[in-house]
Amino acid sequence: MATIGFIGLGIMGTPMARHLQDAGHTVVTSKFFVPPKQELVDKGLMFAENPKALAEEVDVIILMLPDTPEVKDVLFGENGVVYGLSKGKLVIDMSSISPIETKEFARKIRETGAEYMDAPVSGGEVGARQASLSIMAGGTQESFERALPLFKLMGKNITLVGDCGDGQVTKVANQIIVALTIEAVSEALVFASKAGADPARVREALMGGFASSRILEVHGDRMIKRTFDPGFRISLHQKDLNLALQGAKSLGISLPNTAATQELFNNCAANGDSGLDHSSLVKALERMANHAVA
Repeated sequence: MATIGFIGLGIMGTPMARHLQDAGHTVVTSKFFVPPKQELVDKGLMFAENPKALAEEVDVIILMLPDTPEVKDVLFGENGVVYGLSKGKLVIDMSSISPIETKEFARKIRETGAEYMDAPVSGGEVGARQASLSIMAGGTQESFERALPLFKLMGKNITLVGDCGDGQVTKVANQIIVALTIEAVSEALVFASKAGADPARVREALMGGFASSRILEVHGDRMIKRTFDPGFRISLHQKDLNLALQGAKSLGISLPNTAATQELFNNCAANGDSGLDHSSLVKALERMANHAVA
């Protein structure tokens, strides 16, 4: 069993770290963006003074942080991970951040003799708790094979997409599809409810046809029952769509429906809903229709 560094013990990171502990690994953390949960402490969570000290103690460091600036701070800020690295160590960033910045982070980490992988995930809190996350990895084949036993403790669908940055590109693509599907389910349920049909029965009927999806199953149910506790917050999905739109601008391409869906998320944020689950995007359409699905 190994001792693994894990920085970022939030909604997603906590269950992911717990799966590592349950498999017999010792987990060490530092740089608290949120206080570690007692359940991890009870299972033997250890603490390093700072990310540098953590990197000196372990051979594998996993990050699960909210956005690019937090990853940059942990890696390269004062007493950052980079200052504790040496040949043979492996940094795995499982956050969802900028693909462009990821490539630069990888270059700097590799200059120390250590290796770097980006391995963002999809599946939300439910997937993290059930160890059923989809993991989209970017890095060398050697690093992937080294990380794979750990990935299998946290996820099911695990793919090496390409080199560093390609995992983040895949995650951005994933978030485009998720956002647009949430928007489509929202429109359908607002339409059905406004037309006088029972949205719960409409959803049940649609689940048996070609329109069926995991989002219709889970988030359609949330929209009907008004269970908008996160989950995956609107503010985080806004961040991911910003990455998509920034990437599209740099590539000289248009993502019109991604931009339109971001405006609906912006509407939610402007109305105080940025901390709710991203399924609450339906509320923007409900305001426009002056009609709630429920």
